[in-house]
Amino acid sequence: MGKIVRRGYVPDDKRDFSEKAMTSIRAAADDIYYLLNHGYNMKSASVFVGNHYMLSERQRLALVRMVSPEEQLVLRTQKCKTVLEDGEVVFIDGFNTIITLEIALSGTTLLKCMDGTVRDLAGLRGTYSLIDKTPGAIHLAGKALSGMNISKAVFYMDAPVSNTGRLAACIHHELSGYGFEVETEVINNVDSVLSGLGNVITGDAIILDKCISWINFVRGIIDTEFPGYTYVTL
Repeated sequence: MGKIVRRGYVPDDKRDFSEKAMTSIRAAADDIYYLLNHGYNMKSASVFVGNHYMLSERQRLALVRMVSPEEQLVLRTQKCKTVLEDGEVVFIDGFNTIITLEIALSGTTLLKCMDGTVRDLAGLRGTYSLIDKTPGAIHLAGKALSGMNISKAVFYMDAPVSNTGRLAACIHHELSGYGFEVETEVINNVDSVLSGLGNVITGDAIILDKCISWINFVRGIIDTEFPGYTYVTL
């Protein structure tokens, strides 16, 4: 059992994402969306608009993760699978999925993004520690995967991140009672591998744009298990 932690908790979020602050954030989102659709890249658009509205770094990060241009929104919608055949295999971005579910269990800041995904504001930066919410997050994933009647779930995790092996062992332990095969792959190039696959479970925007197909897995879990969750939403 890991230490008791509220994953993703930042005290300033209460101020940065208050209803008053959201007025500026939503106006900034409209401006960034306009600029993206007129050929600007996200970095230049978010810096220009963020400076104009005097947004905090965390507010800017939220906008970068929430807003996408129309072309990407259409592409991601077309590739999103809502139904799987019995016995299919799914490929999971391990840290991306588990951390977001840990944050949901912690009741901290989650973003409802324009492409329908749920994202968080956490950043690995090469470090990860198991916490008291980790087994629960894995079981939430296991319950949802079991309901999909898959034959196998392959969790991909980044080798350079600390405690990757411990998380892999925890996934095998916690999912041992479910009716599907579990495989964990600890590799250096998770993003590039997932980008070439279908039935991908991730919220990573770059992978979503490149993969063959994806499943809006975490959003489905949170909507089912945490109805009424207070998202940051545009």
